[in-house]
Formats: sequence, C-alpha cells, structure tokens
Amino acid sequence: MINSLYIMNLSSLERVYAQADRDRLIQASHVLRAPMDTLDVYKHKEALEQVDVIFSGWGGPTLDEQFLQATPKLKAFFYAAGSLRTIVTEAAWERGIRFSSANAVNAIPVAEYTLSQILFALKQGWPMIRRVKEYQSFPAKPYREIAGAYGSTVGIISLSKVGKLVCERLKTFDVNVQVYDPYATDEQIRAAGATRSTLAAIFAESDVVSLHAPLLEETKGIIHGDHFQSMKANASFINTARGEIIRQQDLVRVFGERRDLTAVLDVTDPEPPLRNDPLWKLDNVIVTPHIAGSEERECARMGALMVEEYLRYQAGVPLEHEVTRAQFHIQA
Repeated sequence: MINSLYIMNLSSLERVYAQADRDRLIQASHVLRAPMDTLDVYKHKEALEQVDVIFSGWGGPTLDEQFLQATPKLKAFFYAAGSLRTIVTEAAWERGIRFSSANAVNAIPVAEYTLSQILFALKQGWPMIRRVKEYQSFPAKPYREIAGAYGSTVGIISLSKVGKLVCERLKTFDVNVQVYDPYATDEQIRAAGATRSTLAAIFAESDVVSLHAPLLEETKGIIHGDHFQSMKANASFINTARGEIIRQQDLVRVFGERRDLTAVLDVTDPEPPLRNDPLWKLDNVIVTPHIAGSEERECARMGALMVEEYLRYQAGVPLEHEVTRAQFHIQA
C-alpha cells in the first residue's frame, strides 16, 4: 500500500481536509502517523524516510535539498491550496516528483468575489455609499455616472484560472469583455466569450478593470501610473491577484488626484499595508484583508479535490490537476 503523510500548518488541517476525506485516505493509503506541522517535520525522520506521497496545504514544506534528502521515496505531492511557489524547487523537478494543486477550485471563490465587485462597480456602489453617508440624503437623479452592466466594457488582465472563471460568469450579463494575456491563444480568448486587447487599451476603454495575472518576475510592477491615469471617468480597478503586480505608490497618487475612480484591493504590498500608509486615507480605495480565496467551509473543497486526485494517482490514470514544470513557470 502507498505510504502517506499530512504535512502542513496544523491549524488549518481540519478546515482543509474534512474528517470524511481523511477517512477515505485511511482506506486508500497507509497513513504513517498523525498529521505533522511543517515546523516539526524533521523530528519524525523515520516517517519521512518511508513516505511515498504527501498531502499538504497552507504552510506546507519547501521541497529543498534537505527535505528531499529526508524523503528518498517521495513520488507525489498533493497540495490542497493555490500557488505552489513556496513549495516547489528546481531540485524537486529534477527528482521527478509529481505535483497536483487545488488552484482550480481555490479560484472559484476568488471569481465569485470578483464578479460581485464588478457588478457593484458598474452600479457605482462604493461611490454612492460614500455620497449618501456624506450628505445623509440621496443624490439628485439622473445618476449619469452609473454605467450599469448593459453594454459596458469589463477588462480582464490574464486568462488565468480565475480570469477564465470570471469570463465564464460574465457571459450571463450584457457586457463586453476584453482580455489582455500574451500567453492565451485567440481560440482560448474566443472560448471565454472575450476579445483580445492590449494592456493600455484595457485601462483606457474599460468601465471595470480586473487583475488576475500571476506574480512572476516579468509581471512585477507592470501596472503603473500611466495605466491608472488613462482610466475612463468613474471607472473601477479590482485586484485579487498580488499586490506586487501594481506600483502601489502610483495607485495612491492617481487615485488621490482622481476622486472619480474606485479601487477594490483584496491584495496589497505589503499585506497588510503599513500603519501610516497613505492608502488608508483614500476613501475611494477599498481594502479587504485577502478574503477572496477559500475561507472556512470553502476550504474543504480543496482537500476533497486532492483526495480525488490521489485516487486517480493510485489507480494509475491521468491526473486532472497536475502542475507540470512548464506550467509552473507561467502561472501563480
């Protein structure tokens, strides 16, 4: 029977791997010992020496040379979370270890959050809240700054897993969707119900711009002041990707000057922003504490997916959520 271990931040274990899924793994593998916290992993060298597959999640171990030497039989790693950036190393690829990630289902709540904010932005929800509170009354109609969904343009930066899901959900609304993604094919963009655009055009033409690009060396700081300054009157910018992809100081400057713009940031750089960061002073910048991804009950969906993935591995059939070496270098 295949030897398995859980190694991750134990405080999130039960949220991610529900009891029913842990019971399934007991039937389908030989669980060598109780779940291990990454901080204590080297206290259990005998278990590490025997393990064939690891189930992990947030706070999982980095598969560096030390870890790989301690786990000579390790063949597969099932990660019930999103990005593998802190887990995988070149040495792990060289060893031929296979990786599966729950990125696809962690993308679901992010897409749901994004969709809610896109629709709210098209109704000028956040500016209206500010105005009603400030004047303690309703603004005089007509509300000409409210674009509404019908005929509006939504710009999606990156046809990532989240980007694709957002595009899919937007198909039920009468909006025009533009996508900037240098890696996506024309066929993929058409299938998403979108048209290809440039990064500059996305910002200049969209009523709402939503960022879903992976954080790579080449994407750090690619969104800057010129992009923000070019946005349409009363437009909105949403970031559920990573804070480092935008030049946050540029956002603070432009949104401080242009009070007609609104930003919704679920990610910042750093997280959270420093105590005296000028970001806190801008009432047209909404900051949420990185809540778009899986929380509480949503977390169990990731663990269940990795159990299903392991059962495919055990049966010797193709994995549905495997991350290859090539994919790893261009995705979150």
